[in-house]
Amino acid sequence: MNYNQLGLRQQLKKELTQNILPFWMQKMPDPENGGFYGQMDGNDRIISDAPKGGILNARILWTFSAAYNALKDPSYLETATRAKYYIFEHFFDVEFGGTYWCLDYMGEPFDTKKQIYSQAFFIYALSEYYLASGDESCRDEAIKLFGLIEKISFDKEQNGYFEAYSRNWQLLDDLRLSQKDANEKKTMNTHLHILEAYTNLYRIWKDDTLALQLRNLINLFLEKIIDQRTFHLNLFFDENWECKSSITSYGHDIESSWLLYEAALELHDPALIEKTKEVCLKIVVAAKEGLHPDGSLIYEKDNATGHTDFERHWWPQAEAVIGLYNAYELTGNSIYLLNVTECLDFIQANLVDPVNGEWYWSIKADGTVNRDGDKAGFWKCPYHNGRMCLEIMKRVG
Repeated sequence: MNYNQLGLRQQLKKELTQNILPFWMQKMPDPENGGFYGQMDGNDRIISDAPKGGILNARILWTFSAAYNALKDPSYLETATRAKYYIFEHFFDVEFGGTYWCLDYMGEPFDTKKQIYSQAFFIYALSEYYLASGDESCRDEAIKLFGLIEKISFDKEQNGYFEAYSRNWQLLDDLRLSQKDANEKKTMNTHLHILEAYTNLYRIWKDDTLALQLRNLINLFLEKIIDQRTFHLNLFFDENWECKSSITSYGHDIESSWLLYEAALELHDPALIEKTKEVCLKIVVAAKEGLHPDGSLIYEKDNATGHTDFERHWWPQAEAVIGLYNAYELTGNSIYLLNVTECLDFIQANLVDPVNGEWYWSIKADGTVNRDGDKAGFWKCPYHNGRMCLEIMKRVG
């Protein structure tokens, strides 16, 4: 399929407004216990007693706030406001500050650890809701979370941010974001989403310390996290920034390529923008090593063993569309636009569920749908695919 720019915008607006957002508005609100259900499995069954994750709820808040900001549909602001009230009532730790990792299905604290990755997503979401509503309490809470991250998590000796803390902000022994992660003190993933959060916070709060730390995050990627030989991102580090991983994550590569450039743009420093642009385009070239002949982006490769995971998860496809389109904008190279359209064709033909809504978790290496992964859940949120639609709609104009 060949897209002109108008057709691309129309296609993604339709996907957003007729598939992704209606799914979350109609199927996921929890009428009995408030907020949103914590899980729908891969066979479209609601798990009504599933825990309610902070990541899921923050991403719902961000998505519907951003959708309202783009399209001004009052129902999107209403859904965002539902998420905002639930977060304020249940996720904030009034005694020790910050937000809980997850709640039980009734809204009581279930896992009270303070994962910095999660704190960052609440900053990201609260900032977006402030843009949508002008609600000063959201701006204030986002600023408080920024202060906590800087006071407690920032490593003043070796730079960067430590991963995870107990409820009362003691550094944990088990720092992992999920069980598949390495137990290391610093990770690419957390730094990427702090950067994303600080970029959005800076849009509503032009604070000098925030600007300094956002610039520092960009430089950490340019100097520590990006492999200067391959321009893939290294994933795990000890406190001294010694690399502790051998995995290439193609989705994180392509996601970082546009988030880093976005952050540099927000600081309005021409030299930093040009420096970041050059590196980001090299990251895109490296990430394209993961493009499958059908236009999709494979999951990851272990460079130590040579094993490649050919599964096509939902989120790397969404990030590929944005990252490749960003590269097209920066270079004018039509190959990137072709890559975008091929990836969108794969998404439409394979990942979108035209009957029950939303996207499947992944397409397995053999080409079949993975129904073992959630349709909605702790990690499966409207953020990646919703943001894909919103970003391309905005860029096409």
